[in-house]
Amino acid sequence: MATRIVIDPITRIEGHLRIEATVDASNTITKAYSSGTMVRGIEKILKGRDPRDAWAFTQRICGVCTTVHSFASIRSVEDALSIKIPKAANLIRNLMIAQQYVHDHVMHFYHLHALDWVDVVSALQADPAQTSAIQSKISSWPKSSPGYFSDVQKKVRTIVDSGQLSIFTNAYWGHPEYKLPPEVNLLAVTHYLEALDWQKDATKIHTIFGGKNPHPNFVVGGVPLPIDLNSDSALNAERLSLIKDSIDKMITFVDQVYLPDLLAIAPFYLKYGSFGEGLGNFLTWGEFPGEDNSDVSKFLVPRAVILNRDLANVQMPDPRDFAKMQEYVAHSWYGYKGGDQTGLHPWQGETNFNYTGPKPPYELLDVERKYSWLKAPRWAETPMEVGPLARVLAMYARGHKQTRELVNLVLSTLNVPITAVFSTLGRTAARAIETKVFADAMRVYYDDLVAEIKAGHTQTFNGNKWEPLTWPRRAQGFGYMEAPRGALGHWIVIANRKIKNYQIVVPTTWNASPRDHKGQAGAYEASLVGTPLAKPEWPLEVLRTIHSFDPCMACAIHMVDTEGKEVGETATGLSVSFR
Repeated sequence: MATRIVIDPITRIEGHLRIEATVDASNTITKAYSSGTMVRGIEKILKGRDPRDAWAFTQRICGVCTTVHSFASIRSVEDALSIKIPKAANLIRNLMIAQQYVHDHVMHFYHLHALDWVDVVSALQADPAQTSAIQSKISSWPKSSPGYFSDVQKKVRTIVDSGQLSIFTNAYWGHPEYKLPPEVNLLAVTHYLEALDWQKDATKIHTIFGGKNPHPNFVVGGVPLPIDLNSDSALNAERLSLIKDSIDKMITFVDQVYLPDLLAIAPFYLKYGSFGEGLGNFLTWGEFPGEDNSDVSKFLVPRAVILNRDLANVQMPDPRDFAKMQEYVAHSWYGYKGGDQTGLHPWQGETNFNYTGPKPPYELLDVERKYSWLKAPRWAETPMEVGPLARVLAMYARGHKQTRELVNLVLSTLNVPITAVFSTLGRTAARAIETKVFADAMRVYYDDLVAEIKAGHTQTFNGNKWEPLTWPRRAQGFGYMEAPRGALGHWIVIANRKIKNYQIVVPTTWNASPRDHKGQAGAYEASLVGTPLAKPEWPLEVLRTIHSFDPCMACAIHMVDTEGKEVGETATGLSVSFR
């Protein structure tokens, strides 16, 4: 007998996500449905505004993804108006983008995903001396004494004994699928706490270049911070030194904590190397341009489409292709003037609300009709996965040396085949692999920036087309950004020097999309099929796969429910029901 389980909301993500899954008699998921439960609206807010101001609105879609929306927005305007940015500005942007990756991925691994694998309560049974021995074996991280781990264990015990788990709430402690020994649990919990403190060093780069964090300042045509080694209000020698120190600390944490922890935890969950893929199709818009913001051939992360796992046949997608880049609303709470079976390119995109859904949290989704506030973006009418796995596969397929070496190292260390990368485990490992690649790239960008400064090339802004009277009466542009969660695109149409249309297709819209006009599932929905549940009333396995994508519903939907409806929660923070 099939049973429908409902998890609403999925916690430890940005925003509100509902998953409904059909489970058969063997407690295996046979179908899954992903629903974004907030309503979208940023595109409507932007109409009629000055395109140079769009970044300030789009960056407030999310408190985590502020940088990525700013850059995608700015790049869309620069593309529409054919603005080239100075080399120093491009290097500063690359540094800010790389910093965003490293900060975001470390935060995700420890604070959003680790508790799916790490049993905090089990850490109370650990022998701190054995944890110390494990730490010393896997890396040279200096915080490794038995006394240090004993002190952390005492802090955790105080939290648990209080009956209020605080930051460790919202997990299924004692679930039979937690496989780590207590000593590894203690190791991971310790680094969870250390990562909270580490973030203050990671954010310095954004604070220096953008004036603050979150929501740094940006500008169309370059970056807002001038370079003047003799000025207290510009990028000077002191600030360059702080940036270098921040980069060094970030790399050290990645090398000595994040990567070793991944390789210490993964061997206990190798079966997840065969769960959680679903689609086998991957898309990237590309990232880290070489000279400016337009030459795709010089990107560190290629612009790529991979179909059916075929790494020997990587295509380059054109975001301007009206026939292939389209969004559908057949199962979304929107309506298109041309009908719900129509696909629209974002430059033609419409944001017309059409809510026909249930009253949460009691009614099931009507999955045969409309059931999500997310649209269904498709490439050539094909659902795609975006994110770290897509980027690592693209770099691997294009022969990026460090990426290939790291992928092969992880595969050999875990003794798993290449096919294991197409999985929940592979997605989690890919995030760590690209973190190492981008952290190391920061040193290169920093050295290149210093070389530009020494050569006297200190221009950071190109204002040649800043004056609207120089603009064409109509222009349209595409702004790309490989956000930490995947391919982000901003499409802008400018008419009479104002925004006529603006459409945003974010990573989570790709991954969390509902069925499309052909009934094809999105990445989340497809990835859950075939997953066995040890305890359906405690669907930990669902969280593991969904969190491996790092959902950001705030980006995908943009605005909260205007009626302020609340969703009920259990003591675990998850409302799990059976229908």
